[in-house]
Amino acid sequence: MKDISCKLLVIGAGPGGYVCAIRAGQLGVDTVIVEMTKAGGTCLNIGCIPSKALIHAADEFEKALLAAEGKNTLGITLEAPKLDLAKTVSWKNGVVGRLNNGVVGLLKKAGVKIVHGRGRFRDGKTVEVETETGTQVIRAETVVIATGSAPMELPALPFGGPVISSTEALSLSKVPERLVVVGGGYIGLELGTAFAKFGSKVTVVEALPRILPQYDAELTRPVAKRLGELGIAVLTEAKAKGLSAKGDALVVETADGREQELPADKILVTVGRKPVMEGWGLEELDLDRAGKFLRIDSQCRTSMRGVYAIGDVTGEPMLAHRAMAQGEMVAEIVAGNRRSWDKRCIPAVCFTDPEVVSAGLSPEEARAHGHEIKVGQFPYTANARAMTMQGEAGFVRVVARADNHLVLGIQAVGQHVSELATAFGLAIEMGARLEDIAGTIHAHPTQGEAFQEAALKALGHALHI
Repeated sequence: MKDISCKLLVIGAGPGGYVCAIRAGQLGVDTVIVEMTKAGGTCLNIGCIPSKALIHAADEFEKALLAAEGKNTLGITLEAPKLDLAKTVSWKNGVVGRLNNGVVGLLKKAGVKIVHGRGRFRDGKTVEVETETGTQVIRAETVVIATGSAPMELPALPFGGPVISSTEALSLSKVPERLVVVGGGYIGLELGTAFAKFGSKVTVVEALPRILPQYDAELTRPVAKRLGELGIAVLTEAKAKGLSAKGDALVVETADGREQELPADKILVTVGRKPVMEGWGLEELDLDRAGKFLRIDSQCRTSMRGVYAIGDVTGEPMLAHRAMAQGEMVAEIVAGNRRSWDKRCIPAVCFTDPEVVSAGLSPEEARAHGHEIKVGQFPYTANARAMTMQGEAGFVRVVARADNHLVLGIQAVGQHVSELATAFGLAIEMGARLEDIAGTIHAHPTQGEAFQEAALKALGHALHI
């Protein structure tokens, strides 16, 4: 097989990798991208996109179920709905397939050559790819590592049999009667909530004192309340010890030191993700580490000249949109443009019920940075649009410096607040002050009005509370 030479080689076609390759191609850079499975990576194929599709289906099923049980207050009644999870998964796969084809089409449109197979470094400029037709050797002036991350296993609960990761959870053919979720972070709660709405009896086991520990307690309180309404049991300060002797239950050690068995048909382990560091010849490269991740500078350069790294393999926050932004920046740098990483914030979204959004600093984080702050918070119980959607649970909160009113952070919890993440990020990135948000006309009736009202509240003159 004839060797390929190119200016830029991207290893991994996840969100960071494919965006990097597309932008490089648009800029006229001779680019090759290597992917061993499907374009789009974890996010598109077995992560963000399919999980949101499943969450949407669960929400629709719950609405129909409540209407059939006479618990709908909108005057809508239905016959008892039935769920065919296999058809739901098939629909989800269709969405993923269309998006996957879209990514491939964009790569080709940008003139990027796609090589399918597992890549392995010979050295910092040469990669061997095991394809279906043989070994393809690719030589490049510049390489971008975008190998992503994978679910973490627990030593006492290796994946297999009843123990599954988020990947298997998104492809189940039937709803498990009893589901135990190990890990009360965003992945575990998103999927646990969806399966509870589908009819599973769900128990969440979290080792720390509360769920969603990456968010402050005030933000997560409405989520915890909703879990209780859905019948989801939550055990905090509890540690998973392993399967029971019969393999039909999870053994946990509770906060008081006692052991307890939790019956389970499936045990979903969601205790975090780890960077993919093995299987692609990392040992052939002399790259510095930052803990378990690859160390990079403000331009995503590694310690080896001509080798860049982006996305989950470079550390927290392990978010697709961070990887995309890094990929676009690196493509510009390779094309000869001057760029560096100077983002003020990276919004994080948790698609639970209700949803949680955080951009910038929380009040506690702002104080820890030495700032005197003003905080404005507006409840959705006073927002007309939220009330018309039966979404009064939650609020929007704005954190700003007390001296000059510069906005340091914005958080929200509520129905569909994920759609406000862009406005929150834009406000912080543009250096908005409280007066800028308060003085911007927000369309009525929308949930976004709570953003304006929170800024007004911080200034001392909220209008609707």
